[in-house]
Amino acid sequence: MLLFRVPSSVFLVDDHPLVREGLEKLISQHPDLTVCGQADSAAVAYDEIVRLHPDVAVIDLSLAGASGLDLIKRLQDLSEPPAMLVLSMHDDALHAERALRAGARGYVAKRESTRKVVDGIRQVLQGQLFISATIAAEVMAKLVGAPNLKSGSPIDKLSDREMEIFRRIGMGHETRRIADDLHISLKTVQTHCMHIKDKLGLDSATQLMREAVRWVENDLKL
Repeated sequence: MLLFRVPSSVFLVDDHPLVREGLEKLISQHPDLTVCGQADSAAVAYDEIVRLHPDVAVIDLSLAGASGLDLIKRLQDLSEPPAMLVLSMHDDALHAERALRAGARGYVAKRESTRKVVDGIRQVLQGQLFISATIAAEVMAKLVGAPNLKSGSPIDKLSDREMEIFRRIGMGHETRRIADDLHISLKTVQTHCMHIKDKLGLDSATQLMREAVRWVENDLKL
């Protein structure tokens, strides 16, 4: 009697339809994996993941509403959270460290080969950590104190929420929009902005805006 192995279910979270379509086509080529659902926002993703109970969720950090990092933390509170692999445009140790601390089991940059995505899915399904080689080397360099252009940045001082607000400011979002997108009060956003200025040694909202824009532009060039 032949025994057929049930493929592991994968849920995709990315706000770009073409990315989700490409991932679905990629995963469908592997008989041990199947895409059970997808979402373009953290809110929809959470509800669908609770309903579908996927084995693994592939999550982008930069989403239109709440961030992928917020989603990871929220899923981590489930009694049986899925294994989580981050697939992000951010190719640096800073974002990888924050994702892993939040509860992700793996981190792959979108510039990596498609094979890395499948390798990452399979590895986190086995309960192991998976990080792109270039990012892993940078993380290790920071841990041992080796010289690195991205290590020791003042940005490291920001909390996850402050980091998200800083990124959105750099993308040109007004404080009211940030408050609405993150489902927090305008006063809370303003308080976070004050803390960001203190941590980065900035004197005004104009300096904060300028620094945030510069950081986002440099991040997009990586």
